[in-house]
Amino acid sequence: MQILTFDTLQKITGKIPKGSAQADNVVSFLKALNAYGGDVGLNRRHRVACLLGQVLVESGAFRFDRELWGPTAAQARYDIRTDLGNTPERDGDGYLLRGRGPIQITGRWNYRAFTAWARGIDHTAPNFEADPEAVLTDPWEGLVALWYWTTRGLNALADQGDVKRITYKVNGGYNHYAQRRDWTQRAQLVLLGHGPTDVRAFQRAAQLTVDGVSGPKTRAALHQALRKLPPIDVSPKPKSPAPRVNWLRRFLAILRF
Repeated sequence: MQILTFDTLQKITGKIPKGSAQADNVVSFLKALNAYGGDVGLNRRHRVACLLGQVLVESGAFRFDRELWGPTAAQARYDIRTDLGNTPERDGDGYLLRGRGPIQITGRWNYRAFTAWARGIDHTAPNFEADPEAVLTDPWEGLVALWYWTTRGLNALADQGDVKRITYKVNGGYNHYAQRRDWTQRAQLVLLGHGPTDVRAFQRAAQLTVDGVSGPKTRAALHQALRKLPPIDVSPKPKSPAPRVNWLRRFLAILRF
C-alpha cells in the first residue's frame, strides 16, 4: 500500500495540471515517500500530515523546487552565513547553495550532510555540495525532504502534534506559521476521509460542538484521530505463486492424443 497517492495529494492541494513542473515535483516527492517513508517512520498518517504542512509552504504547493531569489535582504546575507557553513566572504556561495527541494535545504553544511546520508543509501550518490543542482534529480529530490525531517527528529514532534516547534526546526523561525498550520489541517482532514476544509463533518464525526471553527479542541481531536489509526502497511505484496503444472500428466495426454 502506498503512503500517499497523487490523487490524495490533489485533494489537499487542489488540482495539479498534468505534465506541469508542479506535477513533476509532486511525483519526485511521492516516489521517495512511498519507497522509503516506511523506513523512516513516515507510514503514520499524523506524521505525514505534519510533513505536508511544512513542504507545501516551503515549495509553494510543489510549484517551486528552488528558492525564489531576489535577492531579499535575508538572502543577501546568505553569502556570509557562516552558521550555515558558507564562507565569510561575499563569493557567491549563498546563491550557489540556496534552498532546493521540497523542504528547501540551504547552506554548505546541509548540502554536505545530505551527501553523507545519501551515500549511505547509494555510494554513487552525487556530491551535492559540489553540484547542488543534483539535489533536483530523482530519487534525491524527494529523499532530501525525508533526510531533513528525520535528522531533525521531527517525527517525535509530529507525535505530539506540535506544528509550532516543527515550524521552528524547519524554518529557523515562525515565518508563515499560520499557513503551515492550515496546510497541516487540510492534510489531516483529507487523510481522515473528509474534504480539505470540511471541519464541520469532522466535528460531527468526533462528537464535538459543530461550529466549523478550528480551535484548539478541534485541532487536538484531529491529531488524536489520526494517531489512533494503525500504521500504513508498506510491505510489498507477496507475489502469487505460479500455478503448478503436472508436466507428466500433460506429456501423457499429448501421447494419448
